[in-house]
Amino acid sequence: MQFDVIVIGSGQAGVPLAARLAEVGRRVLLCERKLLGGTCVNYGCTPTKTLVASARAAHVARNAARLGVHTGEVRVDFAAVMERKNHIVDQWRSGVEKRLKRAGEKLRLVEGHARFVGERQIEVNGDRYGADVVIINTGGRPVVPKVSGLDGVTFLNNKSILELDRLPRHLIILGGGYIACEFGQMFRRFGSDVSIIQRGKHLFDREDTDLVEPLEEVFRNEGLDLHLGTEAESIAKSGDDVSVRLRDGAHLRGSHLMVATGRRANTDDLGCDAAGVELDERGAVHVDAHYRTSAAGVYAVGDVIGGPQFTHTAWDDHRILYDILVHESKRGRDDRLIPYTVFVDPQLARVGMSQREADAANVDYEMATMPFGNVARAVEVDETAGTMKVLLDPKNERILGAAIVGKEAGELIHIFVALMQAKATARALVDAQAVHPTYAEGVQSLVMRLERYKLK
Repeated sequence: MQFDVIVIGSGQAGVPLAARLAEVGRRVLLCERKLLGGTCVNYGCTPTKTLVASARAAHVARNAARLGVHTGEVRVDFAAVMERKNHIVDQWRSGVEKRLKRAGEKLRLVEGHARFVGERQIEVNGDRYGADVVIINTGGRPVVPKVSGLDGVTFLNNKSILELDRLPRHLIILGGGYIACEFGQMFRRFGSDVSIIQRGKHLFDREDTDLVEPLEEVFRNEGLDLHLGTEAESIAKSGDDVSVRLRDGAHLRGSHLMVATGRRANTDDLGCDAAGVELDERGAVHVDAHYRTSAAGVYAVGDVIGGPQFTHTAWDDHRILYDILVHESKRGRDDRLIPYTVFVDPQLARVGMSQREADAANVDYEMATMPFGNVARAVEVDETAGTMKVLLDPKNERILGAAIVGKEAGELIHIFVALMQAKATARALVDAQAVHPTYAEGVQSLVMRLERYKLK
């Protein structure tokens, strides 16, 4: 059967692409082998941030006495927490289903594993389909590291940990990146003992060290057991527990083990060879600035192309590719800003170049830093942990990059996103009148620490 467009995968790029292309008259086939909505709705943003909210509520209640409020013993009903998470996931998944139905008869959904069998030809459930345009949106999955004994124990990943029906007594996590730290802090706040094993010298080892250190201090103060600059050397089952021996000689024993050491593109069983679609050394689909693969008429979007794996990046992929396919837009993906937030507490948010990246590229910059505790609002609400940093181009006063670790950093970073997107100078922020007392006022104060903006 022939279609105008085939979309493989119903993630945050696939669903809006399929629906919008159908709404402008294209005959679209959308293939999904598991759950509608992709990682974000089912295993990523929606469930994890729902759980983060419950974990923070427990943390705030336990620490309310710092503000003169006494709550008594705080009890986490883990079953109720997970039930709330499931309810919200169902809501969002239902929303995806409704979105596809609104697209009308031009859109057909097929549930099953799609695999290329030729140029722009796929097979699903034994049936063959072809199209002038095929879009790959198959996402990614957790990487399983090579550790002696790991294959002999039961371990969790970012999907299976969301299906737990009881709180772990002691959760050991391999990895110190975004996923590992969000789950680690979350389960510590729920009441589990948590140990994080990170091969790098710091958590979030791609970030500037001065941003990460305040978070490590927060984690340690909350009782997380951090093992940095080491890695698991061997893993074994020990009764009902799991035993982990580290390279530095330390030995850990926990009730549950989670592996969060990176992700890999879902291309192994996609039949890319049959379609002429080239992959890189990590299995990601190689695309150009306009999402074109090595095969004519075949495009790829979202996590499957590697690079920054964020929901908002995949959604932006859909906007750019839609305009390319429908309006013949010349805009590509290479010149866009990609902000992001790590939803630990306090949050870590960044846009543009880090100091480390600027130094590596020999880029000239002026820099200002400021402790988050210098923000009046942060002191008033007792949320002083964190730091802020901004890099400025000395030639034109445009912002090269900014990073914030602090309360609501994910919201605050958008001040810099808007300025950078508009190619405005930092003077626009300096000359604005900021509301007092707000966190945003502190962002203005940060920029005014730059020598050129200091009050004389």
